[in-house]
Amino acid sequence: MKDLLHIPVMLEETLQALAVGPGGRYIDGTVGAGGHARAILELSAPGGQLLGFDADPASLAVARRNLRHSEGSYLLVNRNFDQMEAVARSNDFYPVHGVLLDLGLASMQLTEAGRGFSFQHGQPLDMRFSPEQKLTAADIINTYAEADIADILWRYGEERKSRIIARRIVEHRPFKTTTELAAMISRAVGRHEDIHPATRSFQALRIAVNDELVKLERALDQATRLLGFGGRLVVISYHSLEDRIVKRFMQQESAECICPPELPECRCGHAARLRLLNKKVITPSPEEVWDNPRSRSAKLRAAERILSREEAAPLETHFFLSPKEPVIAEEQSEVGSPTPEPSGTPLRRRLAM
Repeated sequence: MKDLLHIPVMLEETLQALAVGPGGRYIDGTVGAGGHARAILELSAPGGQLLGFDADPASLAVARRNLRHSEGSYLLVNRNFDQMEAVARSNDFYPVHGVLLDLGLASMQLTEAGRGFSFQHGQPLDMRFSPEQKLTAADIINTYAEADIADILWRYGEERKSRIIARRIVEHRPFKTTTELAAMISRAVGRHEDIHPATRSFQALRIAVNDELVKLERALDQATRLLGFGGRLVVISYHSLEDRIVKRFMQQESAECICPPELPECRCGHAARLRLLNKKVITPSPEEVWDNPRSRSAKLRAAERILSREEAAPLETHFFLSPKEPVIAEEQSEVGSPTPEPSGTPLRRRLAM
């Protein structure tokens, strides 16, 4: 049986940033076809466990095939990653050594007929990750007011010609297929860049249909709460809106004070929960981009869960992942690229899958 794996983006960098080690517990919030998940399970053996999420049932079916050699070491759940905390706690799968969020589309989602993520072939204007969702791209294009369409294209696609495109959409709708919509956008704005003129609009529609940015913000906070002290949060983003949210979250959670700079003293009561692991964002090597062009826009950011001042008092000892002394928030300084560290065995094994 041939595996249908997409090429995992920045695989070595991801495993290094997660500090994957034997006996560790990991959450893959976007398991896709299982490329990263399979590597995590192989490197965390013996005893490693993985909880994987994906809103797309078709992706999970492929992932189960590709993870068949690790049967009994993983649990795959057909949910969006913004529900990871509830699922993890209901299965006693916490604390964890690492959480990975790879925010890119799987190759098969782009090529699978009927999904509407690509405008290379005529497909219905769907763009839903899960068939259980109600809102589709066709609903937005064919029923929303012109101002609302323009707002979506600008907010989620940073499309500078959003008003022109929205006006043309309303004038020429209804649209049934992706190629019809892409052709109209091309006529409306022309082609003056390397990317197809419909690229930003399609990105914006996909984000709006799946409410991606709001769910990402929820997932980042949930992931931080599930990490044991010393655990790692690793996120791979592919466009500026996602990366901005990830960067802002990690910077805020690694700061002891988030008050406006004009205040003379701290009033926020904020406590750092993370320590940044990479001073500069990590990007694919030229060799990887050559081998996998879809990786060219990827950006990896990583942080380590630390012990905040508040958490240092009423200590939950089971959240320690190794017997070494935990890092307690004092002064927050950025360090270089993440280096491999052996992950300790959890003090309590909580889930037999």
